Amino acid sequence: MTVTLRTDAGGDRDLRSLLFAQHVQLAQHLARRFAGRGEPLEDLTQVAMIGLLKAADRFDESRGVAFTSYATPTILGELKRHFRDTTWAVRVSRALKELAIRVPRATEDLTHALRRTPTRAEIAGYMGVSTGEVYAAQRCGSAYRLQSLDQPISQAGESPFGVLLGASDRGYAAVEARETLRDVVTALPERDRRLLHLRYVEGRTQTEMAAELGVSQMQISRLLAQIMNRMRSAIEPGDEPRR
Repeated sequence: MTVTLRTDAGGDRDLRSLLFAQHVQLAQHLARRFAGRGEPLEDLTQVAMIGLLKAADRFDESRGVAFTSYATPTILGELKRHFRDTTWAVRVSRALKELAIRVPRATEDLTHALRRTPTRAEIAGYMGVSTGEVYAAQRCGSAYRLQSLDQPISQAGESPFGVLLGASDRGYAAVEARETLRDVVTALPERDRRLLHLRYVEGRTQTEMAAELGVSQMQISRLLAQIMNRMRSAIEPGDEPRR
């Protein structure tokens, strides 16, 4: 389906919703790549959806870049930032999410009863938790707002986002791999891109490359290994580059 930008505010909202709806499976696919690293797939999928929402919100079609090319690194970046979070945040994330839901309700109850905004200590006493837990929950709640799966995909539509979470599409694997690899290669220094071109596009042997560049075959081998390690560390989360 071809998406055409509309300039009015309502059109922008509809476009963002449509971009999100069309690429939910891409976000799910990227989330599955990070599975098996100690985080529940459900949490990873939510993080990927946040990245997709950010991509849809910031996308500018006038730049001539396909949305998939823009969204893929945005979602991957969101997932990698999730893994770079502090260990304590990862371990208590479920408890914080539950507390973040309860704190606003308690705040509302106390505001009604006291006829003023309650202090953090008053909220903690009302809930039977520490002020530190209330503080953490408030920060979690303000920084981790997710799009409701029951919310319609647009003001004109009736279908909720949740119905879009269907079976995976294997075609996204090839698209995502191609787009991610292109982004990683583009970010490499010119020398590294030239070495990759000689080796994998022109099909030169390491000996031929060494002769053309005036270095030893061992140096070419070492340089290619370093390039591969840098590319791998850019693509795979949590891996340290090999020396």
